Order: sequence, then C-alpha cells, then structure tokens
Amino acid sequence: MSVSVNKIKKNLRKIREKISGACKGCGRDPREISMVAVTKTENLETIKNLLDAGITEFGENRAKDLAVKSQEFDQYLVRRRKPLTRPVRWHMVGHVQRNKVKKVVEFAQVVHSVDSLRLAEELEERVRRMNGTMDVMLQVNCSDEPQKYGCAVGAASHLAELIASMPGLRLVGLMTMGPLGSGRDETRNSFARLRELFSEMQDSGIGGSDFRHLSMGMTDDYEMAVEEGATILRIGRAIFQ
Repeated sequence: MSVSVNKIKKNLRKIREKISGACKGCGRDPREISMVAVTKTENLETIKNLLDAGITEFGENRAKDLAVKSQEFDQYLVRRRKPLTRPVRWHMVGHVQRNKVKKVVEFAQVVHSVDSLRLAEELEERVRRMNGTMDVMLQVNCSDEPQKYGCAVGAASHLAELIASMPGLRLVGLMTMGPLGSGRDETRNSFARLRELFSEMQDSGIGGSDFRHLSMGMTDDYEMAVEEGATILRIGRAIFQ
C-alpha cells in the first residue's frame, strides 16, 4: 500500500518544524541539514510521491532493494514529464557485503557505511573500473556495541586517512547509529563522540574540503542528532506513518 503525497507532505512539515526547533536551541541554521528518506519498506508509488513532495535523496539498507528500486524509478523518470528541481540520488545506508559491491557501485551515488579497509578497496576498485568516483562515509561504532557494524573509534582516523587517499573514493564524512535499546544519554554520547572525531579529522586535514558531513540521526533521535552537529539525517518511519 502506498503512502499519499499529502500525508508525506504533512509528516515532512512536522519533521522540519522539529529540526528548526532543535536548530534554534543550539544556534544552527536548518539549511545546513539535509534529509535522506529511507525507503526500505516502501513501494514505487510511495517513492514517486516522495519526489512530488520535494524529496530527491533516497536511502536503502540492502543492495538488492537498492538495485530493484533505483532501476524501477529510473524507468519512471524517463516517462515523467515534470522536470526535476534537483537530481535524484540514492544512498546506501546499510551494511555492504563485499559480494554486493558491484550492485552498490552501479546504483548508489553515496555510501554511508564503509567500515573496513577491505570494503573501501573493493569499492574503489569497482568504481575505477567504471572510470568514476563515489562519495563515501566512514561508519564508526561510537557505542562500542559488538553486534553493530562500524569501525572502532580508535581506528577511525587512520582508516579515514587511507580512504581519503584512494583516487576513486571521495571521503565526505562520518556516519554512526545510536545505541540499540539505550537511553537518551547513551545516544547523545555516541553522537557527541562522532562529532569530536569529525572535528579532530578536520583539524588534521583529512579529506580536505570534501570532508564536511555527519550522517547521524533517525526517526527516534534526529532532533538530538541535530543538536550534536548532524548534517544528514536518515529518516524513514517518521515520513511514512
């Protein structure tokens, strides 16, 4: 079942009001913050309605779903008569298995979840075969949860330097997820730790001027993420329910 464009617009207004409120409280400009609509359980009709509501940044958790939905959507865009205000971009926000790298490189424009040197090397090799470049973020496990993906905090700076040196990859920032099933203090601490890492890396010149994004905050914690410096929010449920 698809979600109507009117419902999406109503939900987006609520989200943006909350973002503006969080920005006001911490002295930030809401224009610094973008939103990726995570469409993992949504169908093509709903994604079309997202576009009509002004959203052009879509996120997927699984490579298979990314490939299917982006191809279907590209076919729709060919038939669509109304011009786009901005180009559509697909973000891979979930864990990337190395045997799915080819699909991810083919269909995503941004990967938020690079968490190992080996994965970065395989992404870069595939990107260079296509004579292109890809925007990537380093995923950091700021809550130190063994069941969660992401590189360790202590290894992040060195790994970021290595990724930033790869010609086929453009390191544009860091990503983390709040701790699973934890309280607000633990979540805030994870976001604050990522911001501290980000500032340290910027001071060291890692990634240069491309390195400017903090991808953190989802439906249950995006206001807190804004307060801690997020520039990209990955929101699903709050848009569609």
